[in-house]
Amino acid sequence: MNENKKRKKKSLQFYIKESIITDSKETLLRMEPCFFQSQRTVPVPDYHPHQSSDPDLGNIKVLQNRSELFRAEIRRLIKQSERTCKCLQDDINKKIDQHAGDIEYLRRELEVKQEDIIIEMDVLEALQTRVNKVVKACSEPLKVTVYCMDERKKRFPSDRLIDEVDQELLKEKELIEVARAVLQHVIKQIVEQIRMNRTLNQQIEQDLREKSQTQFINNYCTIMNTLSLYHPLGSKWNSDVLHKLTESPRWWDNICNMNATRAEQQKTHSQSLRTQVESLLEQTTAEIQAQIQTTTDTFGQKIHEIKTAKSQLEKQLEKILSEFAGQQKVRDDLQAAILENKHFLNVAQAKLEVSHQKLAIDRSQSEAPIAELLEEVEKLNEQISKMQMAATQSEVEQMELVRCQVDLEEHIKIKSNSLYIDEVIYKFRAGRKTSLRNLLVDVFAV
Repeated sequence: MNENKKRKKKSLQFYIKESIITDSKETLLRMEPCFFQSQRTVPVPDYHPHQSSDPDLGNIKVLQNRSELFRAEIRRLIKQSERTCKCLQDDINKKIDQHAGDIEYLRRELEVKQEDIIIEMDVLEALQTRVNKVVKACSEPLKVTVYCMDERKKRFPSDRLIDEVDQELLKEKELIEVARAVLQHVIKQIVEQIRMNRTLNQQIEQDLREKSQTQFINNYCTIMNTLSLYHPLGSKWNSDVLHKLTESPRWWDNICNMNATRAEQQKTHSQSLRTQVESLLEQTTAEIQAQIQTTTDTFGQKIHEIKTAKSQLEKQLEKILSEFAGQQKVRDDLQAAILENKHFLNVAQAKLEVSHQKLAIDRSQSEAPIAELLEEVEKLNEQISKMQMAATQSEVEQMELVRCQVDLEEHIKIKSNSLYIDEVIYKFRAGRKTSLRNLLVDVFAV
């Protein structure tokens, strides 16, 4: 019987020790010395069953007192263990609440960063659309410029010189090509920045999901008791989250801080890129519009110069034609005068012949009329000779005037052709410039 009691005592002590170890090892280390000390204070007398057949009441009394003391010690130990467990549980709940507050703060900060990143992605996508529109808008004036350059090559070879308009068209073409290449490179930068922002957003979303799961676990741990210890919900927890909960809190905070820092950096990069792109768009469109306006003004000046030159040539042609008509009239008058002088010459020669015949018949007549007639014939021949030379010179002058007329008409034809080409191009550019301006206005209105 005594052995049974001892075994019961030992089993009870083992149960108490195990419960104390489960709740708190520190409490057990504090409680066990007191408990065994209280046990050593009560001496256990030697018991020899063969000494007497009557029960030893004194020994029984001692056992009874020792059992009462042992029960009181157990109650005290249980109360102390309850207080210790309660303190430990309150301390753990405070730490869990503090941890939950830290996670909530980090979660809200990450949500703000994520919202900023999402806004930046939306703005960058809108900016990418605008830059694409500007690139398409650059294609239209480039086609117009190439068309103008090709059309101006259709001028006559003598007028196909590299003038100010050709130089401005070449500048316009180079400027538009460079601007389009730069904007295409900018589009690649925007796409890369959007990709980086999207990757960071996915990482932040993953971090927020883990923090939400951690908050759920903390809330569950706060309301957990011995009855809910084996709740089936615990089997649904993410093993990765449970693994990360066992990691160092500093490592956990480093991940959050790293994501927040990267989000701030990407936001700064996005804003800087947007500022650069906005400035580049304004500069590009301003330069293209200025160059287009310069080329158009040069076209206008060139058209004015061609018109002035053509007008001068036409006036000169009118003078040449008038001079040719006058020269023709003078030549006609000169031919009439030559005929008239020849008629007078014939008359004088006839008179001279009659005078010679009369002199041969009648020698008494004077030779004075014959001398006068000879002088008259001489003068008439000299005068006719001069008029014939003048007629010949007049014919030469007419031929020169005809050549000059042909040259002027050829130059007028060339100027008319160039003027027609430039006026058509000028009107075409004016219409295209209006559409380009409207397109750029639409781009900046986005």
